[in-house]
Amino acid sequence: MYTAHPDRYADMPYRRTGRSGLKLPALSLGLWHNFGPDRPAETQRAILRRAFDLGVTHFDLANNYGPPPGAAESALGEALKADFGPYRDELIISTKAGYLMWPGPYGEWGSRKYLLSSLDQSLKRMGLDHVDIFYSHRPDPDTPLEETMGALHSAVQQGKALYVGVSNYSPEQTREAARILADLGTPLLIHQPRYSMLDRRPEQQDLLTTLDELRIGSIAYSPLEQGLLTGRYLDGIPEDSRAASDSPFLNSDAVTEDLVARLRSLDEVAKSRGQSLAQLALAWVLRGGRVTSALVGASSPQQLEDSVGTIRNLDFDAEELERIDAIVEG
Repeated sequence: MYTAHPDRYADMPYRRTGRSGLKLPALSLGLWHNFGPDRPAETQRAILRRAFDLGVTHFDLANNYGPPPGAAESALGEALKADFGPYRDELIISTKAGYLMWPGPYGEWGSRKYLLSSLDQSLKRMGLDHVDIFYSHRPDPDTPLEETMGALHSAVQQGKALYVGVSNYSPEQTREAARILADLGTPLLIHQPRYSMLDRRPEQQDLLTTLDELRIGSIAYSPLEQGLLTGRYLDGIPEDSRAASDSPFLNSDAVTEDLVARLRSLDEVAKSRGQSLAQLALAWVLRGGRVTSALVGASSPQQLEDSVGTIRNLDFDAEELERIDAIVEG
């Protein structure tokens, strides 16, 4: 029987999400990879238990996480039943719908039919009566935004979600989504963009500025850029790496000699701060408190522990930031 560590809240900083009353841990656990039938169930449970013991109270999912789609939610459901029953009210559990989940015209995008059907399936897989945050995973070019946001509002009204968010929305789409939800009486809590030292589009496209103006929280996914910023690629492409498998999320062509040289330079900055490259990358995303939380994946409890070690040094001086910018921008 799992018993949570009594000092689990001693070190992790918690940040208020936008103008809401909800606080998220600076680091949240994403179940995008590493949770499914191709991984040992006991390893998955060990990662979740260690995360909670370290103060990581937020587990982030989507309906299609696996593989196969739905597997991550099912894995979490088993862990919740086995380990976390007494702690449900200490957890933030989020899920999303938007990408392909089942065949036919009702199995993806942003219609009311798809979003609410998907949420019901997600709740069943996880054995829950509600999630804490339900996201529209991507904007739908063919469905009115009023319908998509109306479905999120209905999820709250039905008691199946406490808060709602969006992911992969542009600043303009986010602004309009927030307006529609405000008129309905359900605030837009949070946006989940892709953001890292190597992918600065949320800054360049003024998304972070928009979120600041609207007082909406943010949680960055892929802050380690699909593993590029973990230090695994400092000597090229390891045989067992994601890039070596030509994953749809990272292929070998992306790992150029120039990129490896930049990664090595960033690693030198990390060493000067007493951090691993992964810790540097996570601290950079969290710098200044502008981003509410950063999502990390983990294939082992030890990998998670390294990520959580980031919280020991989240501050940068101007010289460090200038050095990082110079390396990334070339």
